[in-house]
Amino acid sequence: MTTERDRPVWLLADLASAFGLLSRLPLPQTRHHRAAACWAWPLVGLVVGALAMAAGWGAMAVGLPVGLAAALVLAVGAMATGALHEDGLADTADGLFGGWTRERRLSIMKDSQIGSYGTLALLLVTLASWSALGALLTAEAYGAIVAAAVISRAPMAVIMAALPHARADGLSRSVGRPSRLAALCAVAVAMGIAGPLGLVAGGMIGAAAVASLMVAVLAQARIGGQTGDILGASQQLAHLAALATAAAMLA
Repeated sequence: MTTERDRPVWLLADLASAFGLLSRLPLPQTRHHRAAACWAWPLVGLVVGALAMAAGWGAMAVGLPVGLAAALVLAVGAMATGALHEDGLADTADGLFGGWTRERRLSIMKDSQIGSYGTLALLLVTLASWSALGALLTAEAYGAIVAAAVISRAPMAVIMAALPHARADGLSRSVGRPSRLAALCAVAVAMGIAGPLGLVAGGMIGAAAVASLMVAVLAQARIGGQTGDILGASQQLAHLAALATAAAMLA
């Protein structure tokens, strides 16, 4: 049983696990990753999103074109995470659409080389995100940029809790499978952070949920569960959906 004295210890351990797994930031981290720490994944999004937003704000403040500012936001976000989620998106696109059998799809997803489907997915998602970010920067909707980064980390926890592991090894398997309560806590944390945006936050959360649900349904149908790549793809598409919705509502 966790006591009041123990609580700060496991909270710090969960934060170290979350940042160690989902970021490359120079913060106290651990190589011992716990699925139960998924509640803190939106907090990683908060820090990554704030850094990316600050870069975009700074670029706009010194008079750089909005297109360059939006590109800088994407670059800082990718550097802060080691392009972990972008890699998952590319592998997922290659595997799910490039293989004819479950075994072949999983084999393709494990291959480090990128194929045509992965390249196209990265190009289209990055281009769409860049366009939405440009609209948000022009509208000075900086809070929505941070909120999108926060919201997009919660679906990973939900998919991880809802779907079985598709393979016997890999990053997702090594981390484990969180409880439904832990996944719901991740959703609650994301909603609490994005909440001040009101109706815009509601629209962003709804759009991210639909995007991640589509990824989950496709993954279950084609490979029988989730992998780390599937989780990365869900983050990328949820992020894009949240950005696009915010741009439509605010720009």
